[in-house]
Amino acid sequence: MTTEEVKVLIIGSGPAGYTAAIYAARAGLNPVLYTGGQPGGQLTTTNDVENFPGYPEGINGPQMMIDLQKQAERFGTKVHYGLVTSVDFSTYPLKVVVDESKTVIAHAVIIATGASAKYLGLPSEEKFTNRGVSACAVCDGYFYRQKDVAVVGAGDSAAEEATYLANLCTKVHLIVRRDEMRASKIMQNRVLKTPNIQIHWNSETDEILGDDSGVTGVRLRDTQTGEKREIAVQGFFLAIGHKPNTDIFKEYIDMDETGYIQVLPGSTRTNVEGVFAVGDAADNVYRQAITAAGTGCMGALDAERFLASKEVEAVH
Repeated sequence: MTTEEVKVLIIGSGPAGYTAAIYAARAGLNPVLYTGGQPGGQLTTTNDVENFPGYPEGINGPQMMIDLQKQAERFGTKVHYGLVTSVDFSTYPLKVVVDESKTVIAHAVIIATGASAKYLGLPSEEKFTNRGVSACAVCDGYFYRQKDVAVVGAGDSAAEEATYLANLCTKVHLIVRRDEMRASKIMQNRVLKTPNIQIHWNSETDEILGDDSGVTGVRLRDTQTGEKREIAVQGFFLAIGHKPNTDIFKEYIDMDETGYIQVLPGSTRTNVEGVFAVGDAADNVYRQAITAAGTGCMGALDAERFLASKEVEAVH
């Protein structure tokens, strides 16, 4: 197994990871970034990004990630394609294993592994991704103005997505598996008071329907009777949660019950010295490219200050 020693190791390559790399590189920290299994992160599955400042005409998600990578590399970031398979944060410097074949000794680690939206597992979901199927109403709702859409889910996220879309869309069909929602009372009341939201109780998605133009409808199945029916929609939004990609850090890093990394308030510092968490891996509230990029900047600045303090300690 080969070994490499670096000042700053960045794990992940979405807006958070690349922004951290830009700031760390400009600070002379010679960062090394490993892209992970999905180079570019969630935005590589998004055709049009229209809410990131600086792109008045919008930008293609994959192209935006290519631009960020080039910007990071321009300042000296070494970008490697590889997946971090295990870590050892029990001693300092920190040890990270890539592709089970290379050990990286790092003096600071920035975790930017992101989170993945949960899907129902229907083949039609994949077929119509970016053609009517979305896991982010804030990202994509604008494209469905004055159209009918469906939202699947029963928690706070689903209630929030449905009410958000209700301001843009003609009608929102909220698909709920049981005869009640898991959302907080205040969010349930907000949904029930919104006139253009129709709740389909005891219903699950049997199939997403569509043609060459994209999604045209949803076939629902009654969870009690098995009866099937179809509703016409042009958009289908998943709001059944996200899973942070943080499993390999669980032994060392403090997380909440769903796996989001807990950071010290107002910073990106974790409970492990020299380890910082940025982007969606530590954000279960906003989950936007712009907020991920902002915390990427914070992570690099926190790492820079940490390394400067270590050098002072070494001098003394």
